[in-house]
Amino acid sequence: MTERPTAREAVALVADGFTELPYPAGDSAGEAAPAPRPDGPLAWHGYDASRARATERTGERESVICGTADVAGTRAVLIAFEFGFLGGSLGQRTGDRLAAAYTHARAHRLPVVSLVATGGSRMQEGMLALTQLQRVARQSALTRAAGLPQIAVLRDPTTGGGWATLGAGADVILALPGAQVGFAGSRVRPPDADPAAYTARAQLAAGAVDAVVRPRELRGELGRWLRLLTAPSAAAAPPPRALGATDLPGTGWDAVQRARSPRRPRAARYLDAYFTYRVAIGGDRCGGTDPAGMLCGFGEHQGRTVAYAAQTGAATRPAGYRTAARLIRLADRLGIPVLTLVDTPGAANDAEAERQGVGAAIADVFGAVAAARGPITTLLIGEGGSGGALALAAPGNTWATPDSYFSVIAPESAAAILKRGPREVEATAEQLRIRPQDLLELGVIRGVVEG
Repeated sequence: MTERPTAREAVALVADGFTELPYPAGDSAGEAAPAPRPDGPLAWHGYDASRARATERTGERESVICGTADVAGTRAVLIAFEFGFLGGSLGQRTGDRLAAAYTHARAHRLPVVSLVATGGSRMQEGMLALTQLQRVARQSALTRAAGLPQIAVLRDPTTGGGWATLGAGADVILALPGAQVGFAGSRVRPPDADPAAYTARAQLAAGAVDAVVRPRELRGELGRWLRLLTAPSAAAAPPPRALGATDLPGTGWDAVQRARSPRRPRAARYLDAYFTYRVAIGGDRCGGTDPAGMLCGFGEHQGRTVAYAAQTGAATRPAGYRTAARLIRLADRLGIPVLTLVDTPGAANDAEAERQGVGAAIADVFGAVAAARGPITTLLIGEGGSGGALALAAPGNTWATPDSYFSVIAPESAAAILKRGPREVEATAEQLRIRPQDLLELGVIRGVVEG
């Protein structure tokens, strides 16, 4: 087994010019401290000796170091855990340091990067240690309200309260390969628990982690995230240009056939053409992902950061909608404009989608779009199937490509509801007025984009 990197080695891996912050010398409120009690607040026999041995072994006086540094050109507050100091556990003095770091970040308008490696709360301080999680949650909430991004890097291990606050509570979560990640540590799990479930890869598959990044790529990846998330803009994102057909469809059924063509450009092609580079968020933080139905993240367009939520042409699943809602709310909080690409025959309507709460997930996107204070731009690039497509559309700022359509319901379904035969589907499509030029005349869209 390879030796775990120390906190300072972890910082050196991703940043330059680390300057440690002054640490509170007093109690958990940062005031002047009384004489320390032997063996801590619980008078836990041997606790002082354990701390002394930890300091001798690691050179640190606590389980976390905090400071400012440059991460690929962006100044940030860095928090790094020293697992060699009592398992990176959180105690009162750890809470003091974390609170001071977050306060400094808000005072100087800096993003926060946490390099987490912890086994949880410190037993030798009992409930006084556990309540530090409330302090961390409060500091994180204040930083979130201040519009500052928080990025967590999950090292090995990230378990217990450290995972449930600094880790899982971050805006963007990256993890190192092979890292043990989970609320339950290895010694307190059920004996029959599958160890593979407590890994970075498993958390990625469950939508709790955005990416697993190799150590040698971590500095660059963090740098890209920090550059994008610290560049607010009040201007709306311009709609992408059309990449497919340039002429308008003659009939409603022509519009449907063109939008359903396998040769029509899909979301990935539009995103690649629009952004200089982009980074993706993955997952809804509720146990689900929808990589086949929804692409979400941030990218650089003409020197500005734009967030994106893009349907891929497949039926969108509940996790896809929840990921899009998460993306829109994060971008709005950071002052970043949003681009949505609408392309779906509709929301997934199978039994599993119902069990996963597809209606509530769609409602969540409608709510995120409606509540957004910043600008949202929408481009309809293919099929616009009912409410599952409309949820991502920006009221008053939706555009369409010539090879797209938007409909209250699929023409085939509309004909079936009206008890019409298959031969009447094309006429029904015409009645629905779903062509881009129809949508423009009806006032549903602002315009049809050109190539």
